[in-house]
Amino acid sequence: MDIDRRNNVTVTGNPHGRTVVLAHGFGCDQNMWRLTVPALAEDYRVVLFDYVGSGRSEPSAFSEGRYASLDGYAQDVVEVCKALDLRDAVFVGHSVSAMIGVLAADMAPERIGALVMVAPSPRYIDDDGYRGGFTAEDIDELLASLESNYLGWSAAMAPVIMGNAERPALGEELKNSFCATDPDMARVFARATFLSDSREDLKSVRVPTLVLECVQDVIAPREVGAFVHRAIPGSTLVTLDATGHCPHLSAPEATNGAIMEFLAVLR
Repeated sequence: MDIDRRNNVTVTGNPHGRTVVLAHGFGCDQNMWRLTVPALAEDYRVVLFDYVGSGRSEPSAFSEGRYASLDGYAQDVVEVCKALDLRDAVFVGHSVSAMIGVLAADMAPERIGALVMVAPSPRYIDDDGYRGGFTAEDIDELLASLESNYLGWSAAMAPVIMGNAERPALGEELKNSFCATDPDMARVFARATFLSDSREDLKSVRVPTLVLECVQDVIAPREVGAFVHRAIPGSTLVTLDATGHCPHLSAPEATNGAIMEFLAVLR
């Protein structure tokens, strides 16, 4: 199947600039980057896509066997990069996509030359000496709620994930994005996301890396940002003056500024 159709690939921006790939998180799609694209488009070639099972991707391409682990989503990234013959691209991943980018860079190191991790978490469940923000029981309850009543879960969780309660339109947008996702496909992606443990994979990172965290984020607390930063030698950690788990929507100027500053250093 044609990759453009399968993953709803969009290419915009400066065709002569370095390529920046923007990857959305769970329950989202490429539209979540609409406030970032204009900041990049003058100087960079920008590639957006939807993971299979999300946004306007091709539903018939979905396979539970492939997408039951983050490796399947990383393979989407690699195949998009190959189809566009990308070399040394900068991969910007939000939330779980930050770890998907780590996996993709390991699979095809010639394709990805730098990483930007927006609100990343290599493991959501607390472990000995590690705080991910959730107990195993919390995640079991979250997944059970999602699987029994996905629309109800979306309505309840979207405002919590987004934060910024004083700006309810942000939470409403995230809820609508969740609700637009097929519940069966969302269930598979949710399990792949919230049960993942990518801490060891961080050790494979050999490219310049920017880690962006928020002052307050219920999904990826600041201890997680510090852990990711320590685990990736030479990485840069920036704490955005932002709250919630989607700073590219809630604080686009701060987010875009940090990304642009990092990209400028890469030149």
